[in-house]
Amino acid sequence: MATAVVLIALLILVVGGGIYLAKKSADRRAHELEDAKAEARRWVERLGGQVMSLIGTDVASKQALADASERFTAAGGQMDQVKTVQQARLVTETAMEGLHYVRAAREAMGMDPGPTLPDTSGRNQAGRVSEDRQVTVEGHAYAASPHAGSATPHYYPGGMVAGRPVPQGWYSEPWWKPALVAGAWGVGSFLLMDAMFSGMHGFDAYDGGMGDMGMGIGDDFGGFDGAGDMDFGGFDF
Repeated sequence: MATAVVLIALLILVVGGGIYLAKKSADRRAHELEDAKAEARRWVERLGGQVMSLIGTDVASKQALADASERFTAAGGQMDQVKTVQQARLVTETAMEGLHYVRAAREAMGMDPGPTLPDTSGRNQAGRVSEDRQVTVEGHAYAASPHAGSATPHYYPGGMVAGRPVPQGWYSEPWWKPALVAGAWGVGSFLLMDAMFSGMHGFDAYDGGMGDMGMGIGDDFGGFDGAGDMDFGGFDF
């Protein structure tokens, strides 16, 4: 009898302890989610304030603010669907990217860009355009510059696109967008990146050509996967 009572008591303790630990873990996750959502909401609101208060004065600043507005809309849609900490962090990243476009627009208009943004996605590792470049690839002319201009009105804040670094800078056209959507690069894009960035001062990611990117021109392009897909239109739930 005494043994049975002890076993029942131990069983109650084990079950009760399990319930307590499960509840504590659930409370911790809920708290982390609320904190992540609050952080994301703060950045979205900050982006919204900038987008609504600025008006571009030239082609480059107008384009950068249009890109920032696009990120604001995307972040708002993502925010409505947040159910996990990771999703909240993706909202933060979308809003942060929009703020990078805002900074670029302000610089293009000769304004103070504002405080430096935290590097949450490895943008600094992707490098930056350090000099004016003009190249022709497959009969098409492309340009890149550290500065906004009539020939380079499209800004990119820098980062990994489909697993490859695209440096921060101003470009003649947003040639990286197909890879953002598809999650993979075409052969022409690799030729363009090699021609555009190879040997660029202060940007080692492309020094030495395609081989240093982990993929030679003659390699099997079918082996690429979609790592680094940054489709900012919304979450893939």
